[in-house]
Amino acid sequence: MYTGRVYRIWDMAKWTRFETLLFIFIIVLWVSAYYFLDLQWLRIPWTPMALIGTAVAFVIGFQNNAVYGRIWEARKIWGGIVNTSRTFGVFVQDMLTEEHLKTSSEGIDIPAAIRELTYRHIAWMTALRHAMRSPRTWETTSQHRTNREWGIRTPEEGTTLSADLKEYLSDKDLTYALSKNNVQTAILYLQSHHLRTLKEQGVIWEFSFLELEAIVQELLTLQGQTERIKNFPYPRQYASLN
Repeated sequence: MYTGRVYRIWDMAKWTRFETLLFIFIIVLWVSAYYFLDLQWLRIPWTPMALIGTAVAFVIGFQNNAVYGRIWEARKIWGGIVNTSRTFGVFVQDMLTEEHLKTSSEGIDIPAAIRELTYRHIAWMTALRHAMRSPRTWETTSQHRTNREWGIRTPEEGTTLSADLKEYLSDKDLTYALSKNNVQTAILYLQSHHLRTLKEQGVIWEFSFLELEAIVQELLTLQGQTERIKNFPYPRQYASLN
């Protein structure tokens, strides 16, 4: 455990070494100018330093609270997606039956329908993953010097959305989804249409259909929450100006 802690501290030191060296250079330059060049006007009284330090402490406190609130909200949304996905998988396995079929069961492949619904849900999560990691103009983490130096990249940079969705969607569904600006929403539309078709065939009971549609509605809500965080940048006055 101690060795792992040392490695983490060392990695953190390497990660911030450019910023650390920059601040050390500024401090050495400032102090050297004051002592060796006798630039007395560089001296700052303690009173304004104390006032400014107090103000900065409040600002940093507000900033940390805002950042933590944003991260915690994203964590709750991710937990909601995980739990709702598990619930959807359980419901699909148990609610598609031949008990309420309105016609002969010939030509209706329930295991295939379960597999298609499950794969389409995986496709929705894949499309949402790509959407959440698509670059925005205000995002600079990927351009960080250490990220470029260490070759840190997201998996989505090495593949395409079309290639990832091809494993889970039929050609018809894939063509439809990719033709829309919001691919993940289009996939949920396909999911809802498929559930309605199965309900009309009697594969899904009326009340089971309402339960499954409620899950689709919950997925749309969670998706909207992720998109809200993604598309609303952290205010610049908190990130840099202060």
